[in-house]
Amino acid sequence: MEKVLKTKRKIRFQDCDPFNHLNNSKYLEYFLNAREDQIAENYGLDIFEYMKKTGLSWVVASNQISYIKPAFTMETVLIESQLIKYTDNVLLVEMKMWNQDQTELKAVLWIKFIQYNIQTKKAASHSEDLMKLFESVVLPIDQSVFENRTIEIIQELKAMAKV
Repeated sequence: MEKVLKTKRKIRFQDCDPFNHLNNSKYLEYFLNAREDQIAENYGLDIFEYMKKTGLSWVVASNQISYIKPAFTMETVLIESQLIKYTDNVLLVEMKMWNQDQTELKAVLWIKFIQYNIQTKKAASHSEDLMKLFESVVLPIDQSVFENRTIEIIQELKAMAKV
């Protein structure tokens, strides 16, 4: 199974500011929509069907985002996501937005999701099947501090550009 999932999206006019840059708040929508599609297509996990059947879903507990370069109106971007950490009820997903050719990094995002029981309105534990899925697709990273991870990614890109 693929661990790093990739999707291309076109930046739409209505999502941009007067400078033709993707509005800061819209980055989150592009990232979340891409991740939702990626896990359905690659892992067969439709989160809405899962919620209907089990009464469980995931809520966003926190976001950490670094805006590196702007995404522009009508530009095609590549959105990449990977599960970097999980526990019995938490998922930490790292996402990156690139230009279409994956040569220019636009943004880095960490999203922390908590599994949530919509009936009891409390956090819930992942099932054994989900834990097996997460184990098969997790791609851990050494860095545990978002800001340090962002710096690390940028330094790696600069080093590759020199080669």
